[in-house]
Amino acid sequence: MKSRPNTNPPGRKKIMASFSQLMATKDFQSITTAEIAGNAGVTEGLIYKYFTDKKDLLYQVLNQHFTAFQALIEERTATGKTCFEKLETIIFASLESYTQNRVFARILLLEVRNTPMYFESCAYSMVKKYAATILDIISRGIENKELKPDTDRFLLQKVILGAIEHACLKQVIFNRELDVTAASSGIINIVFYGVKNNECQ
Repeated sequence: MKSRPNTNPPGRKKIMASFSQLMATKDFQSITTAEIAGNAGVTEGLIYKYFTDKKDLLYQVLNQHFTAFQALIEERTATGKTCFEKLETIIFASLESYTQNRVFARILLLEVRNTPMYFESCAYSMVKKYAATILDIISRGIENKELKPDTDRFLLQKVILGAIEHACLKQVIFNRELDVTAASSGIINIVFYGVKNNECQ
């Protein structure tokens, strides 16, 4: 990537905002750099001053979004007293973010994962940080004996991540409403408390 992490000149901001706006109505492949530049009110050449190509622009826009989201969950989980409270916070915040930012959700869930470049991008680095946050909370829960000592922390992390994505996938694809509270409560109930009816023996 060409731009430095701590710099965000006005031209770069305009380009990223323009691209985000276009992604709300068009798929990635059909957007041209000429459209991005025209919509931003800059020259097409300026795009290549800050970004290697259109995919680099996409990954940096995603990185910006993921960075803000990571800061949000770190702030919200800081007040949680137990691992359950922290994980509940992350599940709710994740579903809320997917439904409130459907453009980014669609890109993440449907468009970028089929390219190897994505897994080497700054955006994926932030996704890994998000996943590591969940894993760290699970690990601390095991250490503090809030979770069973034989809990497979990696498997539980994958269950939580998979449940979050599948709970809102159809709504994101078809632009349907999602009851975030109900979906979050459903995941929490199944993952943390199970579905076995102990009254039936």
